Amino acid sequence: MTERLWPPIRLAYTWLYQAAHVLTNAEQRDVAALQQAYQQVLATMKQQQDQLGELAEVVSQFCTVTASYWEGLFHSYQVEGLPRTNNGLEQFFGTARHVERRATGRKRASPALVVRGAVRVVAAGASQLQPIAAADLRLFDVTAWRALRQQLAYRHEGRRAQLRFRRDPQAYLAALEQRLFTSGLPS
Repeated sequence: MTERLWPPIRLAYTWLYQAAHVLTNAEQRDVAALQQAYQQVLATMKQQQDQLGELAEVVSQFCTVTASYWEGLFHSYQVEGLPRTNNGLEQFFGTARHVERRATGRKRASPALVVRGAVRVVAAGASQLQPIAAADLRLFDVTAWRALRQQLAYRHEGRRAQLRFRRDPQAYLAALEQRLFTSGLPS
């Protein structure tokens, strides 16, 4: 029943592997030559698309998606050290999630991670890369540290205000009105 689909699938995978080979850039081409080679693979796919029979629409979909990503598709070849995929970043956040889950037992992000995420996620990732010694924890930029602490305190206060509101909305709104009236508005 599916036997008739195998030749078109093989052909489609051949084109897919050609595209992947071009993007691997084993020949160390410059960006313009790389784009030209990739466009040649896409042109071949479009020209021979009818050979896929009922799977021909796959080529159109592949070309449409490629066109939507075209502007950013070759940045990693222009910027030194920029990874070609976001797998490393996903692994980094996965590690942070794993560490958080082991520490708290929660499957979902804890409220503390929401408030202190900028610090905790980086700390979780850094602790997985190499052991951290006491000397690594000393302050180098006190101004940046104070700004970060102020930002964290602001987020924490926002979370406390949400909790106060959920516990007793009427009292929270009354206190807010009282602060507004006594804020020293001109009379």
